[in-house]
Amino acid sequence: MTAQQNTSLASFTGDANPYGGGDPYADYRTADPPFTQYANLADRQLGAGVVAANDEFFAQRENLLVPERAEFDPEYFGHKGKVMDGWETRRRRGVSAEHPWPTEDDHDWALIRLGAPGVIRGIVVDTAHFRGNYPQAVSVEGTSFAGSPSPEELLADDVKWTTLVPRTAVGGHAANGFAVSAEQRFTHLRLKQHPDGGIARLRVYGEVVPDPAWLAALGTFDVVALENGGQVEDASDLFYSPATNTIQPGRSRKMDDGWETRRRRDQGNDWISYRLVDRVQIRAIEIDTAYLKGNSAGWASVSVKDGESGEWREVLPRTRMQPDTNHRFVLPEAAVGTHARVDIYPDGGISRLRLFGSLTEDGAAHIAARHQELGG
Repeated sequence: MTAQQNTSLASFTGDANPYGGGDPYADYRTADPPFTQYANLADRQLGAGVVAANDEFFAQRENLLVPERAEFDPEYFGHKGKVMDGWETRRRRGVSAEHPWPTEDDHDWALIRLGAPGVIRGIVVDTAHFRGNYPQAVSVEGTSFAGSPSPEELLADDVKWTTLVPRTAVGGHAANGFAVSAEQRFTHLRLKQHPDGGIARLRVYGEVVPDPAWLAALGTFDVVALENGGQVEDASDLFYSPATNTIQPGRSRKMDDGWETRRRRDQGNDWISYRLVDRVQIRAIEIDTAYLKGNSAGWASVSVKDGESGEWREVLPRTRMQPDTNHRFVLPEAAVGTHARVDIYPDGGISRLRLFGSLTEDGAAHIAARHQELGG
């Protein structure tokens, strides 16, 4: 097992105060780590899952990846005790009355399959509502494993795990954040809590690194999709919802599953800029306004540029949008570029942007080289 340098951010340690009534988040300890600008690679919508855990006596492991924040009901008890919205294991004990305490090496673990393999920039281990029953410390390891391995295959002795977060003390009822500096492509994580306890949520922020063989086999695919390596670079407005929603898999399921801006009171317009999977040829565009009815964009246009210093050129002129509608456009000729931008007029929102095309020869070569460099 190899180790990588880790930088802990705002440090929260020790118990939180017992719940005293009112808003359970009133005394929640949190910070704003810089890496949350990246996509959550452990997003269920991308296909992430908690594939195994050694113990989930009090609360099931799948709660770790629930997209919403953890909830707390002080009066909710079940046959095993207090029902918690997270992953919680039983209390560890020693081997005898003379040694009733857990050993230094005792720990519980959970295996997480990332929804999209990639380079991890930061991890948040959230102990919300676990005030006196959180782990003393946590650690996180990562590995890259081709295909769809079983838990037994991941736990085999010959699997190489890289330490992303060394064993570090954490606090109860807190968002414990850790920056990660490992320049490798990971597919799975092993989360450990020492020696036992409960964790509400796990978030894994990073950059998607797609499999070049898969993209080559597809030929034509969505070149801005998050799961294929597309990224949001910037947006004019994030008041109601994140711009990353526009490149999530599948159709929007409700209004806040898209991107909506506040109401403009000037003569400007709103926009999102994206970095594409690499250098590509775009041949077709979809702009979906699903579930945006009285607040969809009035008009939209799409522009592309080739390279960081390239000039923006409009490939889809300003076009009228209809509420709650998927709009499809075939371009008269392929648009070559590395970045894209959607402008909406004057404000409102869209739920999804799809840019269908294929990699250029140099784009495919660059993706293959990066994949190899990152140990993919």
